[in-house]
Amino acid sequence: MDDSPAAGDGKLARILETAAAVFADKGYHRASMRDISRASGVSLSGLYYYVESKEELLFRIQERCFTSILESLDGRLADEADPGRRLRILIGNHLGFFLGNMKEMKVLSHEAEALGGEYRRSVNGLKRRYVERTAGLVRALRPDLDEDPRLATFVLFGMMNWIYNWYRPDRDPPADELAARVYGLFVAGYPGDVAQAQDATAAGVPHPSIWRE
Repeated sequence: MDDSPAAGDGKLARILETAAAVFADKGYHRASMRDISRASGVSLSGLYYYVESKEELLFRIQERCFTSILESLDGRLADEADPGRRLRILIGNHLGFFLGNMKEMKVLSHEAEALGGEYRRSVNGLKRRYVERTAGLVRALRPDLDEDPRLATFVLFGMMNWIYNWYRPDRDPPADELAARVYGLFVAGYPGDVAQAQDATAAGVPHPSIWRE
């Protein structure tokens, strides 16, 4: 899969962006390679030069998203040790990426079960790596609690992953401000003060969250 004729080619990236838009608008199962050909301006034979099937297109969209977000997260966390700020970085990284890739976000949310075989195993491996990384950051907020962070981790993903349904750039805050508000809601509840939540986290002070002692 990784030895595609042009794995790093800019044209393939544009094809994937177009395919994501078509899948988001029509749904993966209703969309055809002809739809993607028309939308991208690339002939059918040209599409099949880059990928073998519609399923491979879906796989490459998902692989590209998870790989990009993980690589970006690793780079941004490299010089930060504070648990609260590390989680805040993850939220900002996640929201920043997906606000810039709303069609891809919808595809990842709606077409998670469409892949099979090795494609599905590969994407699930990336998802598992991301979930485990997030759970580790969530646990680090309250290492004193004998609590499985799984519930809190998926609640956090639930807060972040459906923004494409309601986010409007003309009325909702930009990515950095939105990330600060999501962080405040997650660690301090509602109504929560973001500054107080950040101060409490930095000082190691227990704060309200969905975890209860």
